[in-house]
Amino acid sequence: MANSGAGVLRVVEREATVYRRLWRASVFSSFVTPVLFLAGIGVGLGGLVDERAGRVQGLSYLVFVTPGLLAGTAMQVGAGGSLWQIMAGTKWMRFFHGIVATPVTATGVYGGYLIWLAVRTAMSCAAFLLVAAVLGGVPSWWAVLALPAAVLTAAAFAAPLCAFSATQETDLSFPLVIRLGVTPLFLFSATFFPLAQLPSWLRPAAWVSPLWHGVELCRAATTGRAALGGGPARLVVHVVVLVVLIACGAAWGTRTFTRRLAQ
Repeated sequence: MANSGAGVLRVVEREATVYRRLWRASVFSSFVTPVLFLAGIGVGLGGLVDERAGRVQGLSYLVFVTPGLLAGTAMQVGAGGSLWQIMAGTKWMRFFHGIVATPVTATGVYGGYLIWLAVRTAMSCAAFLLVAAVLGGVPSWWAVLALPAAVLTAAAFAAPLCAFSATQETDLSFPLVIRLGVTPLFLFSATFFPLAQLPSWLRPAAWVSPLWHGVELCRAATTGRAALGGGPARLVVHVVVLVVLIACGAAWGTRTFTRRLAQ
């Protein structure tokens, strides 16, 4: 077998080559849509919120919502790339089977694909962050730390979802994952309003959401105010939760990819 690290890099190289040819198809969902949300909600609706309700946690609404949409963009890239594309690689087109016919292992395929999703997330979120800064939604230079926070958020979704997708024979469950699992998290993860505005019985749903932890990290970074993420100790907890989710997903994914690609 090839060196595992070299195998992972070969998978990343393969995905980058494919992306260079097909990137236009993903621009709207991974960049244009989030920017339109930022302009429409942060600037348009935000102006009304600032005028009628005043500041949100001491911030203009644009500054408040920008990190939420940044983390949400990361979630969309990570989750969206972990469903149908995995089905294509393991069942429809079986190009993952072609990869493991080389010295690259199934673990290398899984790890390389996760790394590629992290790279894609970083590219999309960097572009989003630049536009947000131009619009005035990023008041602090600490915002550069929002990029690794966004990547962790994407990976926390991608690691288990890739593992799940490798177990499926059809894509019938994928729309349900998006509509009933991923999309509703926007409403329960302090993306558009503070968590304190949720009923107390509903707040635990946010605490177990990877998106909430990502939003808290991104908000602390883009505003330069660690207190908005719960303080330094709480920020460490957010990071640890995301890392644990990634590790658990990776353990599951290694097994499911190994079984699937052995068929």
